[in-house]
Amino acid sequence: MSYSDFTLDRVRKTFGLTISDKTDIFASVHEVECPPFLAEVLRENVPLALASNTEKSRSEMIIAPILIAVRKYLNNQISLFSGIDFTVDSAQGLNGNCDFIISRSPELLILNAPVVTIVEAKKENINAGLGQCVAEMLAAKLFNEREGNNIQTIYGTVTTGTNWKFLKLIEQVIEIDLSEYYINDIARCSAAIARSSGVKYLTPSLSYQYKQSRVIP
Repeated sequence: MSYSDFTLDRVRKTFGLTISDKTDIFASVHEVECPPFLAEVLRENVPLALASNTEKSRSEMIIAPILIAVRKYLNNQISLFSGIDFTVDSAQGLNGNCDFIISRSPELLILNAPVVTIVEAKKENINAGLGQCVAEMLAAKLFNEREGNNIQTIYGTVTTGTNWKFLKLIEQVIEIDLSEYYINDIARCSAAIARSSGVKYLTPSLSYQYKQSRVIP
């Protein structure tokens, strides 16, 4: 058994979770301006990714450039890992690869705690990926605890690249945002990703006034 075997109902029952439906969990987050280079990349890449219509093409051509831009916006205070093995507890089925992992650590060679955000890519059906994403978020929580970094909140998102749905894990409660974020509103989507990293940005611009960013206490 691995992350991909979990449905939302199965992960809820297995780990005794409470599912809480929310709307606009990032409603108070200020949008950030999309930098020209990201706008140009997406203008070129989105049609190619949608034409291929595979998880790989969407991950490489849409999702990765957005995550890299957010990392740059946050003054590289976070690290981004793509497609790595994230086996935490095989006995509980918490094993397998994650599409993207964001850690609140600038270390690039080794995944360090705290893992703060899990990004799961799907070709089309976002809801079908919720269980897998929740299982990976639980693994991140356990990973952080073992590393002595027991942060309170783990975020996750399931995305097709064009649509993004966000989740939040606090103790045994999973909050699922019923709203979806869309690539044609990249400023709002980027702001949500940045906020989920736990690094506070003090400017509404993705034109990178990096020295003003700091870790949220």
